Amino acid sequence: MGAVAGLVAWGVALLLSPEDGPGRHLAAAVLCALGAVAVAHLRAPPEQPEPETDGRAVPPDPGRRERAGGETAGAGPPVEGPPLLREFARLETERVARQVAELASSAVECPGENHEWLLALTRAAGRSVRATSTSVDLGFWNSEPAGRYLEAQHEAITDRGVPVRRLFLVDGTARLDERLLRLCEEQELLRIDVRVVVLPELPAHLARGLTSDGVVFDEEVSYEIERDLREVNVRTRIDARPEHVRSRTRRFEELWEAGMGLRELEVRVDDEEDGTRITG
Repeated sequence: MGAVAGLVAWGVALLLSPEDGPGRHLAAAVLCALGAVAVAHLRAPPEQPEPETDGRAVPPDPGRRERAGGETAGAGPPVEGPPLLREFARLETERVARQVAELASSAVECPGENHEWLLALTRAAGRSVRATSTSVDLGFWNSEPAGRYLEAQHEAITDRGVPVRRLFLVDGTARLDERLLRLCEEQELLRIDVRVVVLPELPAHLARGLTSDGVVFDEEVSYEIERDLREVNVRTRIDARPEHVRSRTRRFEELWEAGMGLRELEVRVDDEEDGTRITG
């Protein structure tokens, strides 16, 4: 229990130190949540053997639960269930604790693509969302996580007035098709500002920069996805180092200025389809 108290105390200290930066603020919020989960988990009473009897029914003991450290007035119920569920709760607590320790240094990463981080950051954003999606990511928009993600972005726009911009980076003019156009139109209906960049058409001074998937939230936190040579998402990273976030923000703005809006995209798609029919 002392370790849990230490975690909660650390979280409170971080919350009371606004000068420590957004990375530590995020760590503080997770620490407080972790403390609550851990307390509930540790308050769960150990399995108690049933008292031996001579076959006669034993009347229930109303004080047994309280003496075992169970539910008390003003507190939530303890975590209970089969041993596997309790072990799962312990492992989850340890996993979050490790991530919180990394967040205190303004960066944390995990294997694969972490949709829950993406949703949580979107719901926490209060000023701006700058999202970059590459052409290999287009299939994501038909998935179930994409529906929750777009809903969270729409809520950020309508409920909190947070401007959301999305920049699609495509690897050639062949990607300028009806599928991409419909995707952009659907997101425009959600009041998301959308632009498209054809990477081979970028001028040399812009083509040399970073062109990976990622989202910058409030110009404070960068959410990034790393892919391998097979274009498989192998790692997700949250980075709140100020210089790194500024670099990602500048890069987004440069590409945004070079991008085409929905009306121009419609013209380009028509041109590409006409050219396909002529050459065919």
